[in-house]
Amino acid sequence: MVTDASASLSILKYRQDLPCLSLTTEIAMLGKENIRLIFGFKIKQIRQEKGLSLSDLAQKTGISVSYLNEIEKGKKYPQAEKIAVLADALGVSYDWLVSLKLSKKLSPLSSLLQSNFLSDFPLEVFGIEPAQFVEILANAPDKMGAFISTLAEIARSYDMRIEEFYFSVLRSYQEMYENYFPDLEEEVKNFRKSISQEQESFLPTELLASILEQKYQFTIQYTAFEGVLGNLRSVLKGKTLLINNQLSEEQRRFVLAREIGYNFLKIKTRAYTFSWVEVHSFDEVLNNFKASYFAGALLLPEALLREDLTIFFQQKYFDAKMLLGYLKTYCVSPETFLYRCSNLLPRFFGLNEIFFLRFDNTEGQFNLTKEMHLSGLHNPHASALGEHYCRRWISISILQSLQNQKLLNNEVLCQAQISDYYDSPNQYLVIAMARSLSPTPAHSSLAIGIKINEKSSKIIHFLRDKNITRKKVGETCERCSAQNCQERVAKPSILEKERYKQARRQAIKHLLQ
Repeated sequence: MVTDASASLSILKYRQDLPCLSLTTEIAMLGKENIRLIFGFKIKQIRQEKGLSLSDLAQKTGISVSYLNEIEKGKKYPQAEKIAVLADALGVSYDWLVSLKLSKKLSPLSSLLQSNFLSDFPLEVFGIEPAQFVEILANAPDKMGAFISTLAEIARSYDMRIEEFYFSVLRSYQEMYENYFPDLEEEVKNFRKSISQEQESFLPTELLASILEQKYQFTIQYTAFEGVLGNLRSVLKGKTLLINNQLSEEQRRFVLAREIGYNFLKIKTRAYTFSWVEVHSFDEVLNNFKASYFAGALLLPEALLREDLTIFFQQKYFDAKMLLGYLKTYCVSPETFLYRCSNLLPRFFGLNEIFFLRFDNTEGQFNLTKEMHLSGLHNPHASALGEHYCRRWISISILQSLQNQKLLNNEVLCQAQISDYYDSPNQYLVIAMARSLSPTPAHSSLAIGIKINEKSSKIIHFLRDKNITRKKVGETCERCSAQNCQERVAKPSILEKERYKQARRQAIKHLLQ
């Protein structure tokens, strides 16, 4: 913590440029971590300018190399007497060293540190220390400053809220690790050992509830959520878990398993509602993912699901009933099941070119509410803001089928399609499931897409099944070159603009020749 007299002096000197602000306001504005970063950066900058190594500076000051390294990384702020020794060894004044004022050249760095960027952007998730980022910025302040400003401008232009930014970062984090996390898988095994359950056994709903009540001293209440809270699945109130009594058993199981995950993993920074109402930090988003991953791995044991998927892929024909049977066997929702498949397919089947999508249909509006792409960006994806997604996608057509069919409550529709893309050589096997989005009146579809290549053709035997629907699909109507498409709901306006630009480029090239 930056609490000593030296840090206070540095703040006081900084106040000369901000006379209207109180000391408390300035500390809050700049942040104690950023004060350490500035001090460490200045030490490193002047040391390197004088051609000194850390060992050289350690010999001059009597301060250990390890402590100097911590200072330069912005992790430690030394006492006043050590600052005086450092100033003398580096040939600079004490006042300059503790001042927070940076040169005009480094003004973008100052602006960055006064912003919320370093606190909002979870650098540590990607193994980047704030001091490393500050150093990169300091080496090219104008270009990096412009780059960061551009990112901020893009976010504003697309009306990107901070929570959407957090979710995008989380998605990148999942994609980096191919959505498989051995440490969380191991924690699930440790939990099963702690309750004396076999690693691959089915856990009844009653057992999940009793674990929360007896092991973690929770009270569970099933209650009606009404009005604006009607679509919430659960709310944690102290040690009482309030669960919406409109949930299906599959949904209740996931709520209970996720709460067990929060407690077994000893997560403190967390959301207290199942559906997001407000996002306060990236830690909340990341911890929600960890608890949810734990729940999926607990409800769908790794070895059992691997065995079932192996059997499924070896079928000569696509068998929707077999997949729906798995939902009943494990007593899980389509989203839990297909998402869990996305954990295991890359790791154990070598199928790493996949995507996962969730579409919600509310009053005829199809919204892409969740997506993940492994090993590159696949079609379809959510880059088309405000555009009309191709109605030939099975993710959307299955929702239309669900709307037209009279299914029993919580009944699931399952279909498969092989999609060929216009203007792209890529082919995907897409398996989709759709169901009502209880407790809301909306419908939801979940889909997992597997790129058809040499690897997937060897593993998935039913790819040769001629009964699987095959369709040429586009990305969005605005970008699609399909002729006489009966499903089209908008003109190919963006495609036409691109073709016009291309024609002009060709005409200019011809004119110059």
